[in-house]
Amino acid sequence: MKHSKPVRKAVIPVAGNGTRFLPATKAMPKEMLTIVDRPVVQYAVDEAMQAGIEHIIFVTSRNKTAIEDYFDSTPELVSALTRSGKTAQVAQLEKMLPVAGTVSYTRQQVPLGLGHAVWCARELVGDEPFALLLPDMVSYGSQGCMAGLMDLYQEVGGNVIAVEECAPTETSSYGIVGVGNTVEHGFEVTDMVEKPDPAVAPSNYYLNGRYILQPEIFELLASQERGAGNEIQLTDSMQRLASAQPFHAHAYAGRTFDCGSKRGFIEANVAFAMLRADMGDDIARSVQQLVSDRENRMKAA
Repeated sequence: MKHSKPVRKAVIPVAGNGTRFLPATKAMPKEMLTIVDRPVVQYAVDEAMQAGIEHIIFVTSRNKTAIEDYFDSTPELVSALTRSGKTAQVAQLEKMLPVAGTVSYTRQQVPLGLGHAVWCARELVGDEPFALLLPDMVSYGSQGCMAGLMDLYQEVGGNVIAVEECAPTETSSYGIVGVGNTVEHGFEVTDMVEKPDPAVAPSNYYLNGRYILQPEIFELLASQERGAGNEIQLTDSMQRLASAQPFHAHAYAGRTFDCGSKRGFIEANVAFAMLRADMGDDIARSVQQLVSDRENRMKAA
């Protein structure tokens, strides 16, 4: 099966409570925590737009209005920056502002899991394929992860997912896929298993939070029973959909950071800072010094 419909819309779920980052997220959405000088959610939006997405759909919840405000115009701030001659900052703000009518919001009133959050976007997506980006998963590489998925989708249609390799001993921490026949930009998915024991894992390729899914997933999500964590799991409905439609995987050649965890968030800040021309060398030296200081303290202990 090859769907010829283009992928125009992307769903970005931002309804989570961010409890792993308390107390910081008591008054701030976790998606607004910054990696260097941009909030986490901005990286997902930029990745989607660079891949050719035309419309962003945010699935939000209570206390997430800061995200809506962030992607809105701020005439008072622009006016103040202009009066101060800070034209570079004004240009930066204007560049990141979405075109009017290309961003929509819908609410997930009850936290019932990722599958339920995706289902909440069904009316805005309609009867067409859509991209799904989990904003906690922030990646970098020579090509955006979603752009690679788009290349694979153009080749095979159907449903496509992004994967990366983990250590074989760490499969019990991820959703793992089985590897079938190869295609130009990826391979066929033969199985999807949630957190398998390394002894029985079908591979060491894990789902890294980027998907292109056909609209039939919504009907399956509507009837999906609760799974792990007593929540409606997207993977459960994807497994059901795979019995009727093909799934292919794109092995992303870059690196993805799980910014929903403190470790991944800090790693992402260091990694992206070291990529910056204006601070990369200084940050690299600082990290080397911090590592040296830590080793000295451990020797002295």
